[in-house]
Amino acid sequence: MMRQSLAIQTLSALAHDTRLNVYRLLAGLSPDGMSAGDIAAKLKIPPTSLSNHLGILARAGVVTHERKGRLIIYRARPDRVVALSRLLAEG
Repeated sequence: MMRQSLAIQTLSALAHDTRLNVYRLLAGLSPDGMSAGDIAAKLKIPPTSLSNHLGILARAGVVTHERKGRLIIYRARPDRVVALSRLLAEG
């Protein structure tokens, strides 16, 4: 079960247009993921801004990242959002 503090961190990470768009893009690609450069190009986000948003999502545990050569591949963690949904549904 998700702790309330973790739920707040998850909600906070997703409570921004750009971060929510990044998460939704990655969730549609799971488990393949996408490189930061491809995310920036697809969503038309400046790389420096995207880096900040990806960091927030990663610290909240909503996305993971893995280095593949020169690229860093980001993937959504839908299990975190499912756990949040369950906590919210508990009332």
